Amino acid sequence: MAYNPDDLTESRRTELEAFMLRLGVGVKRLDIINQALTHRSYSFEHPPVEDNERLEFLGDSVLGFVISDYFFQRYPEASEGDLSKKKARVVSRALLGRVAKSLDLGDLIRLGHGEERTGGRRRASLLGSALEALIGAVYLSEGFEVAARFVREQLIVRLADMMTQDEEWDYKSRLQELAQKRFQTTPRYEVVSTSGPDHDKTFSVRVLLMGQTYPAQSAPRKKSAENQAARVALEVLESEASSKAPAAPPDDGPAGCATGETTRGAAQSATTGAEPRPSVDAPAG
Repeated sequence: MAYNPDDLTESRRTELEAFMLRLGVGVKRLDIINQALTHRSYSFEHPPVEDNERLEFLGDSVLGFVISDYFFQRYPEASEGDLSKKKARVVSRALLGRVAKSLDLGDLIRLGHGEERTGGRRRASLLGSALEALIGAVYLSEGFEVAARFVREQLIVRLADMMTQDEEWDYKSRLQELAQKRFQTTPRYEVVSTSGPDHDKTFSVRVLLMGQTYPAQSAPRKKSAENQAARVALEVLESEASSKAPAAPPDDGPAGCATGETTRGAAQSATTGAEPRPSVDAPAG
């Protein structure tokens, strides 16, 4: 990949330098940083300027390694499957886009006119890709240790509150699993209302399942509102299941006597003379 130092105006150089210093990263190669913040739409309109896609590929690998190491150290008891799920959530384009937005990265990305008109500067996937490219650029300019520190100090810090809400992502999948098992269907999510300006919206979402509507929940992001609505629906369904469950008969016998299904089977045998039915959880002998 050929980097072009002449592609940097003095004002652009000053802007990028101030931005990187604000992130705590002094870089020698501002031309690579500039490349990392160049979308393909801009390159298409300004040949032979190259876009950031190769740097995105590189940054994705650096980010993946640092995040994997972080989770490996932080959760020593977690299984490989659990660690993979945590990593997948954190390195998703949507989540990275939110982090990029918090860094004001969108203000620095060079876009083509068409992409600019269609709101590309606010698009999470575009922002997330640019952030990965920036990580790749820091790696090329300053080496792995500086790039890893940048990820740990700037990205993971901003992701910390999301990472402590691991269960948030599980509510929807848990509700879907329960609905399929109990009702052979899946829940629907309905946006009841939205409020606030475009840059600071609040979404109110409710769950609809088997003709039942569950209380709406609000959050700054639609997905978070859906997850919280799923949590409320789960709580209601689990509460209903508990209240409908038959009470276990009292155990009046001495310790070691059979209880539960065995006791009920014995009572049936004594009343009807029939052999007790085996438990549905155990194979018949």
